[in-house]
Amino acid sequence: MRMTMSVFLMIGVAMFLVSCATSESEDQRFEQMAADYIEEFLKMNPESATALGDHRFDDRMNDYSVDGVRTSLEFNQNALESLEQIRPKKLSKINRIDYAILRNRVEGTVFRLGELKEHEWNPLSYNIGGAIYYLIARDFAPLEQRLENVRARLEQFPTVTAFAKSNLKNTPKVHVETAIQQNKGTISLIENELQQIIDEADLDKKFVRKLNRARKKATDALGYYGGWLEYDLMPEATLDFRIGEDLFRKKLHYVLHSDLGMEEILRRAEVDLVETQNQMMQIAMPIYNGLIAQQGAKNGFVDKCIVIKTVLDHLAESVPDNETIVTKAEQSLAECIEFTKANSLVTVPDDPVELIVMPEFQRGVAVAYCDAPGPLEAESKTFYAISPTPKDWTEDRVTSFFREYNDYMLHDLTIHEAVPGHYLQLAHSNRFQAPTKVRAIFYSGPFVEGWATYAEQLMAEKGYGGPEVHMQQLKMRLRMIINSIIDQKIHTAGMTEQEAMDLMMNEGFQEEGESAGKWRRACMTSTQLSTYYVGNIEVNDIRKAYEAKHGTGNMKEMHDKMLSFGSPPSKYVKQSMGL
Repeated sequence: MRMTMSVFLMIGVAMFLVSCATSESEDQRFEQMAADYIEEFLKMNPESATALGDHRFDDRMNDYSVDGVRTSLEFNQNALESLEQIRPKKLSKINRIDYAILRNRVEGTVFRLGELKEHEWNPLSYNIGGAIYYLIARDFAPLEQRLENVRARLEQFPTVTAFAKSNLKNTPKVHVETAIQQNKGTISLIENELQQIIDEADLDKKFVRKLNRARKKATDALGYYGGWLEYDLMPEATLDFRIGEDLFRKKLHYVLHSDLGMEEILRRAEVDLVETQNQMMQIAMPIYNGLIAQQGAKNGFVDKCIVIKTVLDHLAESVPDNETIVTKAEQSLAECIEFTKANSLVTVPDDPVELIVMPEFQRGVAVAYCDAPGPLEAESKTFYAISPTPKDWTEDRVTSFFREYNDYMLHDLTIHEAVPGHYLQLAHSNRFQAPTKVRAIFYSGPFVEGWATYAEQLMAEKGYGGPEVHMQQLKMRLRMIINSIIDQKIHTAGMTEQEAMDLMMNEGFQEEGESAGKWRRACMTSTQLSTYYVGNIEVNDIRKAYEAKHGTGNMKEMHDKMLSFGSPPSKYVKQSMGL
């Protein structure tokens, strides 16, 4: 039967409309499914909701019971079944990426709850100090309203500690040791930091008495729990902290959401280790020659490690102290902003960033951190926190700390934490609009850290701070590379503490205290230490691909585009840039 041209046209139009309707329907299905998942996720994880900036559930705690774990597992298993009913190829470009992010998140949660089962062996899973801290750290609501939610959560602390004691079986010793210290920190937060807030506020006396009863109830429960950790759980803590190759490989896959596998990460890290040391040698040599000339000595054959170590030791003599560190950090922040703008590296947002003194209970781990508002928070201010040392530290420990985090390292930290690092990247990220909140809530840690470490490299490449800051940046790069090596080798290849310490101190030029702390961290946080290096090489790979296609003419345009898609895994940034 012959058809006229008009019939063909009508059929074509009909097929186009059906196609559009199908595509629209698939996007709508996914967007509704994602919205439902996120809403239930926030309800089931009220402590995370608070940190993210959703304050509807600030009076609740997570359900730490076995039934709560089972409910969460079943919820994610059902979500996975729903995702399998959606055809990602029919989704819009943005939704297709968010579908992949959400699926990775759901599958990773099923793995974590159903296979890794940290609630049974990791006491760090029950560190609940953040449930209080995030209510008092930001002025998102009137103080009395926030303290009423603090009181409500404190009332639930005995229940949480009871679940912890019931759920934990055999545990690794290093995890229990750390949990004991964290528990003491939470008690200090409730007794000291909260007391300071109460003393400085004009609160109703009846309310204060009610709050104090809840504080006493919570600290008593934490005290008993701390005793149980120390005297009951610790003697039985014989579980190996190494999670083994099978679990490590699976966990790494979900944490990184990358196409890079274990073997390729290790191969690139070992090559980069040597290349970075060689680069340090080139930067260090002129400084070293100057030092030798000052001493009246003659240059002869020099060992690479001796040159690098000598220069790093020299740089470590220029240090801040507890009286000057905040002022120096303010100066470095202003200089970083000015340099970034003057060199047209990337657009610097107008969002407020405020330098603050780090609270006492958070000091002693790092000298700085970036406290950006949660993606659901109405408040837009970012805090760049700088730390004097804890008041109870010895003089020798204070000296060692500031030698590690010397004046030049302080500039590198400001780059990483503020501009053009975390503060700047997250401010750009918050401007991205999508049909769902998936990539805002389940952002990629590797991309966020990859950008911040790349920012250090970028500023040094452009000459910020001269060779002295460049040396510190390369030292931090060595640390990042070695972190990924020990992360993998400790958990999958039986690397010993001495082997890890030798690598960090001899090849990475780290102080003994820094290396010892990193060994413990690697034991407790499998796969996390790999995120920085993998993120860094993936961001660098994006730059290489962009410059191969578009040339090296406009760095600001490249970086602005790179940061314009929120904070998804790097491979989706690369895909979105058409690379």
